[in-house]
Amino acid sequence: MTEAAGFAAWVGAAVIVLADGRRGLAAGIGLVALGFTVLAWTGGLWPAGAILLAGGAVSVFTLVRAGPQQWGLMPPASTPRLILAVVVGILSLWVAASVTTGPGASLRFASLAVLGLMAGRLLQSQSPTAVPTAAAALALALAGASGLANGAGWAPYFAGAVIAAGASMIPAEESRGA
Repeated sequence: MTEAAGFAAWVGAAVIVLADGRRGLAAGIGLVALGFTVLAWTGGLWPAGAILLAGGAVSVFTLVRAGPQQWGLMPPASTPRLILAVVVGILSLWVAASVTTGPGASLRFASLAVLGLMAGRLLQSQSPTAVPTAAAALALALAGASGLANGAGWAPYFAGAVIAAGASMIPAEESRGA
């Protein structure tokens, strides 16, 4: 179960990297939130997982509600983004499974993959709606990664969910030409 949740978080981050349309970004942030929610729940952190799910749901509904409704998956010249998504996934899997030790390999994989992909998306984004979405996913990943520490409580999850919801509500200025 945890392996599928970690994989879902990576797929969501990869969709955010590969999408420029609001529907694609909403699907990506939804998968990231769902993955980290399941990882929190399997760790016994039920309230924290519910908080992450609520923050992700606000992000999804905000993206679906506003602006043009297009998927925008794999626009022209997106091959470097696809390579980034695959390489970061493989590198994160290697670090989580063989370099580090201890329980929580799925959470380590999901955290590393989402953090790496969202940092890349923030640095190379051309879409004004992708930046707040990547920031929201970054906040959810940081909150989810706090599950690696014993006794972190639910405060990091709450802060991550509030930041994710708030980042998604920032209005994006669409370019109108020259």
